[in-house]
Amino acid sequence: MLIRLSLRLRIFLFFCLLAVGGLAVSSTALWVSYQRIADPELINAFVFAEILMAFGFVALIVAVWLLFDDNVAKPIERLSAELRARAHAGVSTDMDVQAARYLGDLAPAAAGLAGQLSEKTMGVAEAVAAETAHLAAEKQRLTALLTEIPVAMVLASPTHKIVLYDGQAAQVLAQIAHPRLNSSLFEYLKPRPLEDAYAALAKTGREVICDLTSIDGTQTFSARMKPLGDAPGYMLILEDSAANISPEAARPLVYDFDLLNSDTDTEFDSKALRDLCFVVFDTETTGLLPHKDEIVQIGAVRVVNGRIVAGENLDILVNPGIPIPPASTKVHKINDRMVQDSPDITEAGRVLHQFAHDAVIVAHNAPFDMAFLRRHAKRMDVDWNHPILDTVLLSAVLFGASDKHTLDALCDRLDITIPVELRHTALGDAVATAEALVKMLPMLQARGMNTFGAVIEATRQHGRLLEDLN
Repeated sequence: MLIRLSLRLRIFLFFCLLAVGGLAVSSTALWVSYQRIADPELINAFVFAEILMAFGFVALIVAVWLLFDDNVAKPIERLSAELRARAHAGVSTDMDVQAARYLGDLAPAAAGLAGQLSEKTMGVAEAVAAETAHLAAEKQRLTALLTEIPVAMVLASPTHKIVLYDGQAAQVLAQIAHPRLNSSLFEYLKPRPLEDAYAALAKTGREVICDLTSIDGTQTFSARMKPLGDAPGYMLILEDSAANISPEAARPLVYDFDLLNSDTDTEFDSKALRDLCFVVFDTETTGLLPHKDEIVQIGAVRVVNGRIVAGENLDILVNPGIPIPPASTKVHKINDRMVQDSPDITEAGRVLHQFAHDAVIVAHNAPFDMAFLRRHAKRMDVDWNHPILDTVLLSAVLFGASDKHTLDALCDRLDITIPVELRHTALGDAVATAEALVKMLPMLQARGMNTFGAVIEATRQHGRLLEDLN
C-alpha cells in the first residue's frame, strides 16, 4: 500500500512515526520515573515536563522534516522526473544539478548518465532521421500521385473508422463535418447503404458499386468500395463526377494504418493510452470570470496514436456579443473589429463539440475553459460529457505538486518552445499543450500508468491544485 504513495508523503509519514515513537518513549520514561518515586505531589511536575518535551520534540521533528523535504525529498522527486523526461520524452536540456546539491554525487552521476545516453542515442536518432526523410520523400511522391487522381479516396477499418483520407476526400468530408482520423464514417454518411455495401464486399471479396448519402441528406455520392487484400477494412472511392472536386485544392495525405486494428470494444477506463484519441484545446476570452465573460477564440488540435495529426485543427474567432476590454486585447491581440463577422459561441461550440466526438478533451487548467462552454451548453444543444484530462494535473503527477505548473513552466521542463507570436493565441497554446501531452504520455506509461483509468486515479490526488488556480 505504501509503495503507491509519493516519496515525499512516505518521508512525511516516516517523520510522523518518529514523532509518535519519541513521544511514546518519553512518556513511558517519565511514567516509570514517577512510579519509582511514588510521590503524588510530583504528578503536576511530571505532566508539565512531558508537555514541554512533547512540544520540543515535535518542533524538532517538524524542523528536521522541513529541511529534509526541501533539500532531499523534493530534489529526488525533481531529479527522477527529469530523468524520465530525458528517457521517454526526448528532452535534451541540461539537468538542474544545483537544485540537488545536497544529494552528494547522485545528481552529477545522473546528469552524466543522461549525457551518455543522449550521445549513444544521437547516432540512432540520425539514422532514424535519415530513414524518416526517405519515407517522407516517398510519402510526398505518393501524395502528389494521389492528388492527381480525380477521385476522393478513404481507407476505413472493419468498424468503419477512418484510417486514411487524401486531399480530395478531405474536401468532400469537410462539406459535411471536419475530416478526422479514427472518426466514424457514420458521422459523414448514412449508415445503411454503407453497411449494405460492406456486407456485400465481405461476402464476395470483390469491388462493390454503391450510392451513398451524406448524413444530412443533402448530398449523394456514387462510390466504389474495394477490398484491401489481406488487410482488414476497405477502400472507399467517391467518384469525381458526383463529388465535384477540384484537384488544385488538394490537401496532404493523412493516415495512420495502426487504426486498422484498433480495439473499440474495451471499456473506456481500461483503454490503453496509446489507443485513445485526444482533442487538445484552448480558448481566449474577454476576461477571467467564466460566469460573465465570453470566449473570443477557440483553438484545437487532435492527437491520435501519440502524435499530433497535421491538418486536423480548429482556429475559430468567436463573436462574444459584448465589447472586448482593452486589457484583454493587450494579451491576446483580438479586438472587436476582428470578431464582428465571426460566429457566436453557439455555432463555434457546436463545431468544437463535433470535432471532439469520441475523443478525450485535454486542456491546461481545463475547469476554466470548460466552464465557458458548459455555461452555453443549452444554447448549443449539446452535452459536454467527454472524458477530460488536465495537463496541470498530469504535470503534478510527473513532476511533483510542489513545482510550478503553468504552461510556460511545463514547456520549459519538456524542452518545448512556444513562438512568441503564438503565445496567448488559442491555437498556439493548444499546440504547445498538445506537444506537452505527447511527451508526457510515454512518461506516464513508464510510471506504470498504461490506461486512462490509471491516469485519472493518479490525477485525483492533485485536484486541490485546480481549486487553487480557479
